Amino acid sequence: MPVGFLYTMGFIIALLLALAMTPLVKKFAFKIGAIDKPNHRKVHTRIMPRLGGLAIYIAFVGAFLAVSPFIPDGLLRPRDVNMINALLVGGTIIIILGALDDRFELSAKVKLLGQIAAACVVVFGFNVRIDLVNIPFGETMQPIAEWIGIPLTILWIVGVTNAINLIDGLDGLAAGVSGISIATIVVMASLMGFQPVILLSTLLLGGIIGFLVFNFHPAKIFMGDSGSLFLGFSLATLSMLGFKQVTIVSFVTPLLIIGVPLSDTFFAIVRRWVNKKPIFAPDKGHLHHRLQDLGFSHRRTVLIIWGIAAIFGVLAIIQSAVVQSSAANWITFAVICLLMFFLQLGAELTGIVDKTRRPLINFLARIGVRIAKVDTQQSRGK
Repeated sequence: MPVGFLYTMGFIIALLLALAMTPLVKKFAFKIGAIDKPNHRKVHTRIMPRLGGLAIYIAFVGAFLAVSPFIPDGLLRPRDVNMINALLVGGTIIIILGALDDRFELSAKVKLLGQIAAACVVVFGFNVRIDLVNIPFGETMQPIAEWIGIPLTILWIVGVTNAINLIDGLDGLAAGVSGISIATIVVMASLMGFQPVILLSTLLLGGIIGFLVFNFHPAKIFMGDSGSLFLGFSLATLSMLGFKQVTIVSFVTPLLIIGVPLSDTFFAIVRRWVNKKPIFAPDKGHLHHRLQDLGFSHRRTVLIIWGIAAIFGVLAIIQSAVVQSSAANWITFAVICLLMFFLQLGAELTGIVDKTRRPLINFLARIGVRIAKVDTQQSRGK
């Protein structure tokens, strides 16, 4: 079977499985009491079924089992099979953890321990870890010691997993952002010819799109922690594994792939620190909350954030495409500077950290006033 046809069939199977399984999971969620009740922090006003991530997981695993007998010999190397098993086993632990939370609302400590356990399975059970890093303006790829690589890998997986969980606040938001990030990985892996990542990402993308049919506003089911944790774990693993074996890759690329959830998480930490609140205390200051406070509708808010995620994705693709050029380090540096500028500007415009503190906007305003004064003086001198 041609590889392209294999990927297409896998995508279609995952899509159809998600379309078929999501209504069944919805009924199952109501039956076992995995529901989300409205409160002062929620935007929905009626009881909603959770556990939607189970449908994505079933679609992903089911599609993989369906296409695996047709994978051509030699397409996957032993280390590729090891990587796939790491994602499947770790993802299974995460989906069980998330499903239990959707039903019983586990404590934050229990969920964190479960995420660390899943990350440790990937690292120690399958020996998958970050062992190379790109240092700007230095040699291309540098090996790093295990005592650094192991905790760095665990921190990356747990951090990204929670980042997706934090943005899951509106219908279709987390699923759409995750889908855009996965689509970005598909494009990049295709350009690099990394077959196992193309396969896994394509299957996962099919499951996400099928679920989004029922999750976009007005949602009929929420993905719950089962979905946000599973998608976060999958994104963390794929963004790390897909490109660490490429000869030259920038450290910026994986950050760009998941730029929206990571930046929202970063600003949430800063916001709580500035306001002297516990770092893990929930609030209504996330990007989607601020956009709604500015007057955007539910759907438009989601679409705006999807657009931002798409911009991050395009930057990641461009970054990976030029990373092998002689000017790669300078391009990376320029991308970082531009991102920092626009992230700060966006944070101040939306008030995601503080509604009153606007140092960059005030600085730009002062510069504008000075330029205007100079132009006025020059015109008078003439």
